[in-house]
Amino acid sequence: MPILRLLLAIVAGLIAGSAVNMALVMAGGHIVAPPAGADMTTAEGIRAALPQLAPRHFLFPFLAHALGTLAGAFVAARLASRYKPVGALVVGVFFLAGGMLAARMIPAPAWFIAADLACAYLPFAWLGYLLARPRR
Repeated sequence: MPILRLLLAIVAGLIAGSAVNMALVMAGGHIVAPPAGADMTTAEGIRAALPQLAPRHFLFPFLAHALGTLAGAFVAARLASRYKPVGALVVGVFFLAGGMLAARMIPAPAWFIAADLACAYLPFAWLGYLLARPRR
């Protein structure tokens, strides 16, 4: 039963993390407005707008990836009966794989891709596990 519960916890974590990620991505465009005339809904539009993007335009994508992973890992670790760090890190690896695929499809500066892949996924998955641990 602990393995089944772990699998269900991972699925719940992926769903929760994806919801947080999408909410932040959608809110980000309203908080940090894209450059005038930029179409940020397609890879081609992002590629065309890339020279006009400042570092502030990459804040919400990073936060979406980091906090989505944090939320997903937290949920997975809280729901798993055993193997809590495994659940959190599996969620982190899934989000890291998604980030790697997105980095290949969506244009972004190399500094952002490096910072995003190195800092937003596995470190925040571990933090999600740490936050989910019972207090003594």
